[in-house]
Parts: sequence; C-alpha cells; structure tokens
Amino acid sequence: MAVTESAPPAALDLGPDTLLEMYRAMVLGRLLDERIIILNRQGRAPFAISGQGHEATQVGVGYALRRDYDWAVPYYRDLSLVLVMGMSPLDQLLAALGKAGDPNSGGRQMPAHYSSRAHNIVTGGSPVATQILHAVGVGLAFRYRGEDRVVVTACGEGGTSEGDWHEGLNWAAVHRLPVIFLVENNGFAISVPQARQMAVAHVTDRAAGYGLPGVCVDGGDVLAVHQVAVEAVARARRGEGPTLIEAHCVRLQSHSSDDDQRRYRAPDDLRDLRSHDPLDRFRVDLEAAGILSPERAAAVRADCLAEIDRAQQIADEAPAPDPATALHHVHQEG
Repeated sequence: MAVTESAPPAALDLGPDTLLEMYRAMVLGRLLDERIIILNRQGRAPFAISGQGHEATQVGVGYALRRDYDWAVPYYRDLSLVLVMGMSPLDQLLAALGKAGDPNSGGRQMPAHYSSRAHNIVTGGSPVATQILHAVGVGLAFRYRGEDRVVVTACGEGGTSEGDWHEGLNWAAVHRLPVIFLVENNGFAISVPQARQMAVAHVTDRAAGYGLPGVCVDGGDVLAVHQVAVEAVARARRGEGPTLIEAHCVRLQSHSSDDDQRRYRAPDDLRDLRSHDPLDRFRVDLEAAGILSPERAAAVRADCLAEIDRAQQIADEAPAPDPATALHHVHQEG
C-alpha cells in the first residue's frame, strides 16, 4: 500500500501564516510534553505519557477540523491535537499536577485523559480503545440531528487489536457515520512490535473488510497528514461515511513514565528515531520554502517556552483538590 506524501509547503494552498501557525503548534506540543516529563521526573507529576514524534499527525488532523464545531475523542498521546482544538498549556499542567482547577477531571483522573465541553473534546477511559465506541456514538448523534459535524477519534496500532475497535468501525461503516478513525502507528504497543500483533503490513489493509476507505500516510509529514485529513473530513460532511487513516509515526520516548524502551528496542533503532523527528522535518521544509528563518524558529521556541513558564507558575500556585470531595461523583449523591 502506498504511503501518501505531501507537496512542498510553497505549493499548498494554506498560506505562510497558517503554515507558521502549524509549526508553532508542533513546537508548543513538544515543549509542553517535555515539561510534563520533567515534572514527573521531579516527583511532582505522578504520571506522564509522551506524544513526542506524533506532533505532525495531530496538528495535521487538527487543522482539518472546524474548531469548536467538530468533535474529538482523543487518546492519551494526543496532547498536540487538543492544544490545536483550543485547550491550553495551563489546562494540561493543572492536570499533570493534579490540581483542583484541572478542566479534564478536577484532579480526579490520571493525566492525559483530555476533556473540554467548551472545545468538544470527550474524555476517554483508561481501557484501551474504548474511545472508539464513544466516537461512534457521537457520530450517530450528528446523524440523528441532521448536523454536518465530524468527529475524529484516535488510537495506537495496539488499540486496533481490541474488540471495541472492530465493533466501532463496523457500526460506523454500516451506518455511514461522520467519523474519522485515526491510527497513530508508532510500531509498538508498549513493548510489543506490530508484527506480533497483526499479520498484515498496514492497519489500513483491514479497511476493505468493513467497506470503508483506508489511507496510509507518513505521520511525520504534517502536510501529507493534513491533505489526507481534509479529504476525509469533506467526505464525512457529504454524508459518505467514515475513513480510516493510518499515520506512521515515531515514538521518541518510552511508552510512558513507567516504561523503559531501552529494554526492548535495539540501540541502533533508538538512535535512528531522531533522524525522523517531525519538528526538524517541517522546520527544514519551511526554511527551504523561504517561509521560516532560523531566527524566527528560535523566536517561536522562546515564545512557546515563555507561555509554558507562565502556565506552570499559575499551576504551581493553584490549590489542590479538597480531600473532603474525594468521593464526589463516585456514588449517587442525595
């Protein structure tokens, strides 16, 4: 199966301002991810799960959506996606530190369970791939209401081994629901390589079995992902049903803060990952197109760091949840 690649940045009808916005979104996601990992290593954040290496896929898809109109049911690596959809670094730092003002859950859920009523982001549960069924339900609601909204849901390739994934795709295909199924394939389900999970070369090889189109794309190429996502969203809005997008990403960090991928990945493999960093790839492309200079790239990084520093200062000073509320929403309250 061919992997979709993008045209040069200057050839796309996005405009330099939008391309620079997309670059900044990728940088912000990366730097915030790095900050949360630092807080975890300092013993201040109980858990961290990284999306480093997935930023191009998430930003490319996010820029294909209509913000505060379309919906997302993300998975735990989708930090950059939820930032594009309107959540802030402060939102995620409040969550990482378990503060009462955490908009995801008020400090009640582990980090990376994203949620925002204001930005149409539905939280997932910890069991792998359950968010797929939630997204199908959201798409069915759009159909009942006669709305042209679209919902995007994501998982890793490991999530496609779950029954929820198969049931969700089958139902969405039968009822032609406006759902984009995004598989961020980084080749490993924790420590299990793809070849030990499935006998097909690509997750999208399964799409024909559900009667829906499957598109395989280089997940490190933000513009290629964007092109594919725009087409899938347009198809869904026309009432033509769901699309399965498989974006091949690199996982630059271990599965989570409780994992050490050096125990199961070869040293040469880990060294090679950095040569596929999507931030470096997009920066080089933008510089070659005359859209971004090294000085402006440095300024973007500094601006993102300043935004994260300000957010962390607020999060550091924010109150923790009141222990007296620990059982709220656990049982029915009179």
